[in-house]
Amino acid sequence: MKKKSNTARYTATELTAMRRTGVSRTNWQKLDAMSETELAASIAADPDDVHEDLDWTQAVKGIPERKLAIKLRIDAGIVRWFRASGKGYQTRMNNVLRAYVDSREKAEN
Repeated sequence: MKKKSNTARYTATELTAMRRTGVSRTNWQKLDAMSETELAASIAADPDDVHEDLDWTQAVKGIPERKLAIKLRIDAGIVRWFRASGKGYQTRMNNVLRAYVDSREKAEN
């Protein structure tokens, strides 16, 4: 069963009309009165806004290799530890194995 979303979607025209009629909860007068410097300072003060440069050193170019479904016996404690880290634990297990293989391949060369 698909979860019901609480997200409301509006077109730019609908948003403009809402702003004109005062339906929007945004204080547009205050926003319009802000200078560019004040706006930049407000954005910089937002703790949820990340101001760091993106780190592309771990980026991988191309399509990921196809995965195989196999039966694999792993110690219960290992599985428990990865599962405790939340959703995507199998991907994290794959990443650990990939890092090991990559390190071995570098050691061989």
